[in-house]
Amino acid sequence: MSFLDPQQIKNLRAEYGTPLYVYDQSRLEAAARHVLDFPHADGFTARYAMKALPTAAIVRLLNRMGLHIDASSGFEAERALLAGVPPEEIQVTAQEIPKDLKGLVERGVLFNACSLEQLKAYGELFPGREVSIRVNPGLGSGHNNRTNVGGPGSSFGIWHEHLDQVLSIVEDHRLQLTGMHTHIGSGGDPEVWQRCARLSLAIVARLPDVKRLSLGGGFKIARMPGEESADLKKIGEALLGDFQAFKEEHGRSLHLEIEPGTYLVANAGAILANVIDVVNTGEDGYVFAKTDSGMTELLRPNLYGAQHPIEIVKASADSPEEEIDLVITGHCCESGDVLTPGPGDPESLAPRRLARPETGDTCVIGGAGAYCSGLAGKHYNSFPEAAEVLMTQNGDVRLIRNRQTLEEIVKNEIYD
Repeated sequence: MSFLDPQQIKNLRAEYGTPLYVYDQSRLEAAARHVLDFPHADGFTARYAMKALPTAAIVRLLNRMGLHIDASSGFEAERALLAGVPPEEIQVTAQEIPKDLKGLVERGVLFNACSLEQLKAYGELFPGREVSIRVNPGLGSGHNNRTNVGGPGSSFGIWHEHLDQVLSIVEDHRLQLTGMHTHIGSGGDPEVWQRCARLSLAIVARLPDVKRLSLGGGFKIARMPGEESADLKKIGEALLGDFQAFKEEHGRSLHLEIEPGTYLVANAGAILANVIDVVNTGEDGYVFAKTDSGMTELLRPNLYGAQHPIEIVKASADSPEEEIDLVITGHCCESGDVLTPGPGDPESLAPRRLARPETGDTCVIGGAGAYCSGLAGKHYNSFPEAAEVLMTQNGDVRLIRNRQTLEEIVKNEIYD
């Protein structure tokens, strides 16, 4: 399940403690190469959706592999700049317009307007300049409503029926609308991607200056046994004919962009947690393994009923080999801090068949590279932020985030 063997786990625990995020450089680079090979007709840019894992070392590694950056806030754009990403390789696509939009754009960062108000604000700051817009094409493809970012139930982007207002704002501010962006959610069905791409191309046909079309991200990655990852080659090939047909019909080629996040980093990460207690609720109840991690490092099960591969690695090789049905919980004083909920149902418990745990064993949580460190209940119950390490190609381990202290959590509080 994990890319770590028992000896590596033992060494990492001894050196860095728990809970600990561990990332594998080989897997990150392999995923980056796969994304960069996405089939395309007339030019291609892959942007890393850095909200998936914004740690500087990871952003820097993927950028050096050739990926540009998709930032979901002005703050993320600043983090990317601090990590050394060239400003022209960063695009902000945000629900909240950056407070320093002027400064970011003047430094060379690209801006993708996600609402009519954002487009007006940009036009007032930069009349006559190029701009891109995010459009909601009317269709989405998430595995649940919380991951579906297209269609009438989503607030993301400018509704496709409001293009006349877009063109009016563009004319008022003499803007050059050269880019369009759509994003439908998390999925892997080439037919759905093709259907959404055709919707997007029909909208681009009404925007004669657009030369760059982003289809966003959300490519499904298999974390659990039995799940199937999106086949990027099949998706890309399914889109080729439509892009070529658009070129023939409208006399202009379109530069394609995609914005994967999870696909790049999910299976390149794991969390090491210490089993701190084992309790049960009687013959008709459950056996619970409590860990020193949980929603402070991994919120996805609590939010979505998301499933992550989990294994118990024994502290002693002499421990008896026995499996039991086990519920894994976190360390927070919160009934929802459960790492083994029912699939898609954070309200339920779904025991896993795992090695019988003992205090001091390691709970290894896989698929923890995406939306874990970057999306967590940090500081709940005043637990400090966990450390992060990167396993390099030659087997060395680099510390890429120090373990936080309580003093660092409270440093901005005022006691007077």
